[in-house]
Amino acid sequence: MTDPTRRAPSMYDVATRAGVSHQTVSRVLNDFAGIRPETRQRVLAAIADLGYRPNRAARALVTSRSRAIGVLVPATADFGPMSSLHAIERAARAAGYHALITSTLIETAAVRESLHFLLDQSIEALVVIAPYRVVTDELDVVPPGIPTALLQTGDVDTVGAIAVDQRAGARLAARHLLELGHRRIQQLTGPADYLEAVARRDAIDEELAAAGVALLPRLTGDWTADSGYAAGAALDPATTAVLCGNDQMALGLMHALADLGRSVPRDVSVVGFDDIPESAHSLPPLTTVHQDFEEVGRRAVSDLVARLEGHDPDPAVPTVAPTLVVRASTTRV
Repeated sequence: MTDPTRRAPSMYDVATRAGVSHQTVSRVLNDFAGIRPETRQRVLAAIADLGYRPNRAARALVTSRSRAIGVLVPATADFGPMSSLHAIERAARAAGYHALITSTLIETAAVRESLHFLLDQSIEALVVIAPYRVVTDELDVVPPGIPTALLQTGDVDTVGAIAVDQRAGARLAARHLLELGHRRIQQLTGPADYLEAVARRDAIDEELAAAGVALLPRLTGDWTADSGYAAGAALDPATTAVLCGNDQMALGLMHALADLGRSVPRDVSVVGFDDIPESAHSLPPLTTVHQDFEEVGRRAVSDLVARLEGHDPDPAVPTVAPTLVVRASTTRV
């Protein structure tokens, strides 16, 4: 059993074990060039033998670098933010940084408190997964010297935004149904305070109006399958197709339609958004818009690291293009 009173090994202990100076240990830890391979190997072996763990706070004082990228994420388990978060953490680690992650409730005071927490940790850059206006409204507390990337803002023109083009994805979904001959198309949208939900909703309305299709009353859900199920009973009886704001609501809607004795896609075609893994295995498999959330996370870290390492930032990080995945939940009228 580990002795709780035992002193943790220090850099000087590593130096003594390896037969080198503590400055040499520091150079190995910071990956300085010019260290002889056999010396480096002795130091690494001593680190492993002693179980030495570098003191990040002390190293930051010496190098003026924390090598920490702060990540602010909403306190939800939604598929998109979580997928991007995992990609950010992996990309940061691969670039020699570490992600310092905190979540926030979608309230002004909570968002501001979480941002101050990250800033107090001496982060060098910041990723904000910001699908709600209340999050973007509080970013004025971030000093201008901290590079910041914004994900899931719903607006590809926002400074610092790195995103899948939501409007383009919505247009792909609407055009797919129009090309199949549908003219009675309803929307089941996400929450009105969710920026990407608004972008998708407006783009679909514009696409349908441009095609001369009358806009039917919109239904609103909360991203959950339960809210999609509840929407099933509220559909216009003449509706032949439904554009859903995400896949979970689409899956709930298909369940409701089955319980109501309506067949998908014979009676009603259904399209989702996101392409979650389960969408390929529903009955029938769900037609949906694929978003590459991991690519968004990778691009955010790549852009921030380039700026931190003194490279000229890309003035316009390319928007990630969505793709339509056609499966069996849609058919011709």
